[in-house]
Amino acid sequence: MPSKWTAEKLYEVIEMKLNFTVLIEQGEDGAYIATVPSLKSCYTQASTMPELLEKVREVILLCLDVENEIPAINKFIGVQQMEVAYEQA
Repeated sequence: MPSKWTAEKLYEVIEMKLNFTVLIEQGEDGAYIATVPSLKSCYTQASTMPELLEKVREVILLCLDVENEIPAINKFIGVQQMEVAYEQA
């Protein structure tokens, strides 16, 4: 269960280490796109993997500040690509 940050709790928290699952894809233009499923609207993109990883750390911190709560972090199980047949009407 996520816990709200309050003024009373803020002084208790000096540093907290959180682990997030980050999904990384490569777009048609070659750019790397990262999404953090545990955080609402938490995504970024970059042209290189080192740049992407730096940006992901920054955007996670921004999303935590905006949400103002520690999210429930789900256990990562895996990723599956799936092909489906689709006929457009």
